[in-house]
Amino acid sequence: MSKQLQGKRIAILATDGFEQVELTRPLEALRTAGAEVHVVAPEADEIRGWDQDDWGETVAVDVRLEDAQAHHYNGLMLPGGVINPDKLRINEHALGFVRAFFEAGKPVAAICHGPWTLINADAVTGRTLTSYPSIKQDLLNAGANWVDEEVVVDQGLTTSRSPDDMEAFVDKMIEEFCEGRHEEQREQYLEYA
Repeated sequence: MSKQLQGKRIAILATDGFEQVELTRPLEALRTAGAEVHVVAPEADEIRGWDQDDWGETVAVDVRLEDAQAHHYNGLMLPGGVINPDKLRINEHALGFVRAFFEAGKPVAAICHGPWTLINADAVTGRTLTSYPSIKQDLLNAGANWVDEEVVVDQGLTTSRSPDDMEAFVDKMIEEFCEGRHEEQREQYLEYA
């Protein structure tokens, strides 16, 4: 893989209970593509993953959420898991951080249950996206157009259903992060926010 993200800084926003592979695989791919990647979390030192049916490994936190500023980053990635986005979607610092990416038209990628956080950040109304099937109704209720596809891109917002879609998700996420800002995303977000 070439270093197409050289010079770009990407934030991965997560907390305890992220689905292990949904953070570690994108993190690895982004770094391989040349990006500087920071794991941003409410916790100070490390967060612990969930590996299918039990607690997984820990990942070092690079920047505490309360110290993170969206203008320092070129893109945002949101891993899923059930616990992780359920905690983040009620954290006002997390929601403000996510909103700032949409307000600036910066690319955002979310997989599996990750779009739960986008709902509470008021970022799905009028958008076409996918997710883990169990949150389909939540997204529809929030005004999104939900589709059952391995990867969906809507004006800089990249989403996928599950780890089974990881290869397609990572490829599209990197492509969108390479493209940079999407003015249409910013305009749509501001229209519905």
